[in-house]
Amino acid sequence: MTGNASLIDYLPFLLQGIPVTLEVTFYAMLLAMPVSVILALGRGSQWRAARWSAGFVIETFRGTSALIQLFWAFYVLPFFGINLPPLAAGVLVLGLNEGSYFSEVVRGALGSIMAGQREAAIALHLPRRYRFFRIMLPQALPIMIPPFGNALVGMLKFSALVSLVTIQDLSFRAGLIRTSLGESGPIFAITLVLYFIMAVMAAFLVKLLERWVNRRAGREVGPLFASQRAMTTIPAWALGAK
Repeated sequence: MTGNASLIDYLPFLLQGIPVTLEVTFYAMLLAMPVSVILALGRGSQWRAARWSAGFVIETFRGTSALIQLFWAFYVLPFFGINLPPLAAGVLVLGLNEGSYFSEVVRGALGSIMAGQREAAIALHLPRRYRFFRIMLPQALPIMIPPFGNALVGMLKFSALVSLVTIQDLSFRAGLIRTSLGESGPIFAITLVLYFIMAVMAAFLVKLLERWVNRRAGREVGPLFASQRAMTTIPAWALGAK
């Protein structure tokens, strides 16, 4: 069997790693988003303990190697009686890392909301949870979508780290094929193209999401997203107006 035929025979095995890569990316981002919001709120909290706790988590994950964190989660935690499956360890480390970085995006987006709107909501004695979910967060979402696209593509590429803890993603399977064939160039070239295709598709989907969110926000909130002029009125939809 020729080298090319052998590589072609291995392609179905390689492609089976794509769903695993997408699964890791999806679950890691699913964890990263709420973590980023919690850390952003903690960093901007009026309580010192919350600020320090959020700051500690953020700086820990941003200031240490993700690879070492992954090894700790998978190889060291079992010594303390915590046994995480490979997928759980990978998702946990990747999600907390991305959540720590993206928390600054969330904090900046929430901080960009006009102070007058926050003050007006407080003056109307709206509950804090209501102010956040119905006034602050909906207006911050369109600001966060473009950085979210960058984070998603980055996570897709970053997910290759989980191949080091025996998760059979695209990179892991590429390594097995390389070992079997004794060739690096062709298999890693194909793997590179597959990652590129997935990244382009992810960026395209986020672009569609961004357009949908902007259209919806523009229809509901009106001039707030059309310009950045100071506004002190709270959108009528946030107050439950018909």
